[in-house]
Amino acid sequence: MSGGVDSAVAAARAVEAGHDVTGVHLALSRAGGTLRTGSRGCCTIEDAMDARRASDKLGIPFYVWDFSERFRDDVIDDFISEYQAGRTPNPCMRCNEKIKFAALLERAIELGFDAVCTGHYATLVDGEGGLELHRASDNAKDQSYVLGVLTAEQLAHTYFPLGTTPSKALVRAEAAERGLSVAQKPDSHDICFIPDGDTRGWLAEKVGAEQGEILDRSGAVVGSHDGAHAFTVGQRRGLKLGVPADDGKPRFVLEVRPVSNTVVVGPKEALAIGEISGERYSWAGAAPTSSEFDCHVQIRAHSEPVPARATVSSAGVDVVPEVPLDGVAPGQTAVLYVGTRVLGQFTIDMTVSAVPVDA
Repeated sequence: MSGGVDSAVAAARAVEAGHDVTGVHLALSRAGGTLRTGSRGCCTIEDAMDARRASDKLGIPFYVWDFSERFRDDVIDDFISEYQAGRTPNPCMRCNEKIKFAALLERAIELGFDAVCTGHYATLVDGEGGLELHRASDNAKDQSYVLGVLTAEQLAHTYFPLGTTPSKALVRAEAAERGLSVAQKPDSHDICFIPDGDTRGWLAEKVGAEQGEILDRSGAVVGSHDGAHAFTVGQRRGLKLGVPADDGKPRFVLEVRPVSNTVVVGPKEALAIGEISGERYSWAGAAPTSSEFDCHVQIRAHSEPVPARATVSSAGVDVVPEVPLDGVAPGQTAVLYVGTRVLGQFTIDMTVSAVPVDA
């Protein structure tokens, strides 16, 4: 129970369905004075108190489990190392993979629980090959993308009571009817361990900042920067460019090279990606029956899925979209769908531009 309205209503529905429910809040930080700022962050002191009040209202036991060390090792340190490698990680994906549906689920099963119930908006369907993960009925709130890292074994021990709810407004109304104090609590957003939203400043403090060069696609120096870690593919703001583009148009970050501490920029058109691939992949349920198949690929939590052709080999997964993807960075997660079903996911290691350098 995060302390938000979704997990509170999910717990209420689980109780109403006749399950033996225990509320668990995850302590993911040892900074005891951490407090929520507006809608930024989660898993704070305020959130823990809200989760406890909801549990008391529902009449269920409540515990706080300290996973701060594992969260630091598996999520925060991973986030830092990925940026140091010039990649753009998704800490929410890593938290679901390593904490909520691994560490939490492992402990729950050891203690005799059958499943972890969360307030995620996604659905589980019994398919021909076993349990399948599908999109929620409310596309606007669908969270199946960030659950794409779940395996068949993990899906067998999960429960998503909100997946078929048509809208978040109905969840809030239900919370109010149940007398839950979090009914109108704002949703959390941004990275939970950077509650002020200043990712650049946070990274500079963790990894240091060293000046380097900004290059164009030909290798010519067009500016300077105070630390390559502060840039992500597709970024436009914050570029210190001393040389204007020949066409006078804005330039965007196309690549981050941590070894040489350089940033490559170019026209917006060069952000178009015609192919992506990755070695680290997993299937959310039964694996595809063919090494090549049609699917849709989604590269961000709320981006539009794009029709694509995927190929699986000993080298990993390679995906060629029907239309170029926009601003993809190594480190992002690509989730593959067949219809509403989440087929699986992979971490993007390589991207191929759809626009040649000399174009």
